[in-house]
This record gives sequence, structure tokens and C-alpha cells, in this order.
Amino acid sequence: MTLKSSFLYAKKIFFSRGVNSRHSLKGAVISIALSLVPLVATLSLSEGMISGITGRIINLSTQDLSVQISKNSSCVKSVEKFYNAKKRIEKIDGVKEVYPEFQMTSLAAGKSFRTGAIIRGVEKNIFTSNKSYEEFFKIHEGSVDFKKEDSIVIGSRIAELLSLHPGDKISIIAVNTFGKSFIPKIVDFTVEGIVSSGYQELDALWVFVPIEKAFSVFPKKAADFTFGIKTENSFSKDLVKLQNKIQEILFEDEELYESYVSRWDQLNASQFENFSSTKALLLIIMMLIVLVAIINISSAIVMIVMERKKEIAILKSMGASSSGIMLSFLTAAFFAGASGVLLGIPVGLLISYNVNEIIWFIEKVAGLISGRTFKLLDPSFYLQTIPIVIPYKEIFLIAAGTVILSVLVSLLPSLRGGISKPLDTLRKV
Repeated sequence: MTLKSSFLYAKKIFFSRGVNSRHSLKGAVISIALSLVPLVATLSLSEGMISGITGRIINLSTQDLSVQISKNSSCVKSVEKFYNAKKRIEKIDGVKEVYPEFQMTSLAAGKSFRTGAIIRGVEKNIFTSNKSYEEFFKIHEGSVDFKKEDSIVIGSRIAELLSLHPGDKISIIAVNTFGKSFIPKIVDFTVEGIVSSGYQELDALWVFVPIEKAFSVFPKKAADFTFGIKTENSFSKDLVKLQNKIQEILFEDEELYESYVSRWDQLNASQFENFSSTKALLLIIMMLIVLVAIINISSAIVMIVMERKKEIAILKSMGASSSGIMLSFLTAAFFAGASGVLLGIPVGLLISYNVNEIIWFIEKVAGLISGRTFKLLDPSFYLQTIPIVIPYKEIFLIAAGTVILSVLVSLLPSLRGGISKPLDTLRKV
């Protein structure tokens, strides 16, 4: 039996007109396609969510590297010395940009409510000079220019909690320590702008003030001082080397020798570990569903072998080899797996590309039915808009794995079809 003959017979099997075999093989293809759709959509959705949240945390908070300055350092005595330290770090090879920051935990009070907040003393032009701020932050109301001395920019979640709008007064309550005594210090600001990063967990905390103002009105003993360092690539393998290099240089600096350099993945290790484990768990569940669907191909091949016993016997009587018959059934299984992939993955990709519109549609329909606002993904915990990230490499591996497994699970029934004895079959006819 030639290779061409095996493929022709496989084509006949795949497009079989037998009642049982046709429905079983067709059902196996549909099962694989239907199982791949949620797998691809889940993979893309989780990749987009993780990428979106990670990008915001790195670019808006920790940067690629973060230098924690000791409170005992002389460079935090004044904003001028702090800026001088920034200039020294900027000269280090591999450092692209440096963003000085004054951070402090406090209370933010509006007209009738209070909430916890993190004061971030930043450079006045941070929202325009930092491309990441310009990309990720959306201005909901007002401006972010810090035009007045008492200007403050707040997150949309804090603005919602405190019912604040541009022009309204906001009080920041910080704690000053004198020995064992804790004395609250209240500083009034005027809301200039309201911004959103698209991730409410961050918006619910951040309050931005000019770093010069932060140094002059807030107690330094209660603050943390950092330099956020931007590099060429946040995910570079050389980031560890650059971290060690900067650490060594700072050890030799009279003002910064007590400083400590951390990578973004170290500062957020628990959060990213949670993301990775959740994604892995979802993919395992989806892969099990795909595996169950693939097993249907094995069942279909078993039914085809049983249905075509007489046909196989006649072919072998005419000189067809066992290996040729076996190859035909394996080729049919290959076609079935490939067909499922070609049907399922494009649909999964289509859903992935339109995931935000689909979520919006489901929320609208559910809201109309229930008569109240319905959120499929609560923006308090998820991104308001999911970035579209298609992991083509992983999808290719899934497609290849599905086809290979389709062939592997069909080995045993194909082998049985190939080694069947034609005389025993024909005697029973």
C-alpha cells in the first residue's frame, strides 16, 4: 500500500458517509473546536489583564528599579539636595530616566468623609515629561499642571469617595512624631485635577502634590524617599546586573551609601506570584477540557474501525499493508485534530480581539434584565478596559499540542485496525 493510497483512504475515512462514523468524527471535531475557544479566550484575557496591571504598577509606581533612600541621609534634608542626588544617579550607565519621589501614608478628608491615601510628592511636570504617565493616566476633570501653590491631583476613586471636583478643598492629615508623641498635621489643598489609571486599586490611594510642596509642609520623619529608575527594558535579563552595579556605586556615595536598590518584580513579588498561579490554574482546567474533547477522536476511530472491518479485510486481501491501514486512520485523526484547531482558534481569537465590547454587551443586557447596574468585572479589582494581548507563541503550542495529542490517542484503535486479520473478518460476513 503506497503512501498516496494511505492518504486517499484517510480522506475517504474523514469524509465518511457511514452514519455512526460520520457523526462521531464530526462530533469530535466540534468538541475540540468548542474546547479551544474558551482556552484561547482565557489565555488572551489573563495575559491582557496581567500585562495591563503589571504595566501600570511598573510605569506608574515602582519603575524598573527603585532606590529607597535612608531617612538619615543628608540628601533628604532639602529638595535641592534631593535633586542633586538624582543628577548623580542619572549619570550611571544604563539609567535612562530618574524620577524622585516623596511618599507618605495619610488621611484625605473631604466635605463629609475620610479615606486613606498615599501622598506622592512628584515633579511638577511629571504628567507630561513621563511618557508612561501620559499614556496610562486619563484626565477625567481639570488639569494636571500644578498651576497654584496649593494644587493637588487626586485619583478618580478618591474623588468619588469624597465627592470632590476641581476647585474643591481637600485636607490631608499627616502624622508628625516627636519622641513617643504623635501629633496630627493638617494641610489644606485645592483639587486641580482628577485622573484615572484604569485600575481603581491604584486610584483609590494616590494623591499627587509637587515635590517642593511635600518637602515644605509634610513631616519628613513620616515619609519615604525614593528614586524610580527607568531603563531600556523592564523585562531585560540584564536588569539584575544593572541593579547590582547601581548598588555598588551607591555604596561609594557619601550621601547614598545606606540606600537600597530593588527591582520591580521584588517589590511586587507576592502580587505577581498570585497572578501567575491563577493563570496557571485556569489554563490547567481548560487544558483538561481540551484533553477530554481529544479523547472523542479516539472513540470515533474505534467506531470507524468497527464499521469498516469488511472494507479493511478486502483491502488487506488485495495487498494493503497493516502499516498503510494504520497510517490511514492516524491521518484521519490528524485531519480531525487540525480541523478542530482551524475552527476553534480563529473563533477564540475573534472573541479575544472584541473582549471589551462583549463584556460591555453582557453588562448592558444583564443590567436591563435585572434593572440595576451590573458589572461582569468589578473595576475595583480589575482594569476598566482590558488590553488586547494575544500570546501567539502559546497559542501555536496549544494548536500543535492538540494535533499531536489527537494522533497519539488514536494510536491504539488505529493499530487494532491495521493488525486485524482479513480471513477472520470475512468468515463472519
